[in-house]
Amino acid sequence: MPRGRYSLHDPHDHTPLGEEHFHCAPGPSGWRYVSQRITPEGAPTGSVDLALDARGRPIRLELHAGDWQVRAGALNGVTWVRTDPTGAHGTKDNAPAHAFTGTSPVFLIATARLLNLTPASPATRIRLVAFTDPVLAPRTLDQSWTLRKSEAHATDNGPLIVDEYQVTALDTGEQHAVHIAGDVVLAAPGIELEHLETPPSTFA
Repeated sequence: MPRGRYSLHDPHDHTPLGEEHFHCAPGPSGWRYVSQRITPEGAPTGSVDLALDARGRPIRLELHAGDWQVRAGALNGVTWVRTDPTGAHGTKDNAPAHAFTGTSPVFLIATARLLNLTPASPATRIRLVAFTDPVLAPRTLDQSWTLRKSEAHATDNGPLIVDEYQVTALDTGEQHAVHIAGDVVLAAPGIELEHLETPPSTFA
């Protein structure tokens, strides 16, 4: 069960945004990731709880940011309920998308898992619903993913396979690289893996 800590920063000016303390684990029917987020000063800002099925589809997502909350899952595309800070109003919505995304590293792992690319795969387009901080506002976007290469790196626990993806935002054309090993993000824009207690798990 990988357990560790990501540091988060603004990908443009590198302003520190805080940390995400996480643990994740594969199970008999899929994979689950749970995390707590804190400010640079150590104050709690929210949490993430995502469960994927064996094919990488988001069967349950729960996000908290401040007093805002989202509960979501794959249903007729994707469906979610977003609750305001007072708790008095919940808005339900749906979109013809494949999965979700946001600022947490978990969404990069989930998208890579869902696409299940190989280095020979062509660039693959995917539609996602992004929940943007700080109020978890939903926005539908399109990305293109390409697995550029998979390389084995020697470690004390045996070879570690690192996948390098190229991700393109189709609305702006902006491209960036994402490096993933198993179910852990090693590096991506705005994300650095600072500590990992156990090696990444591999997906079957």
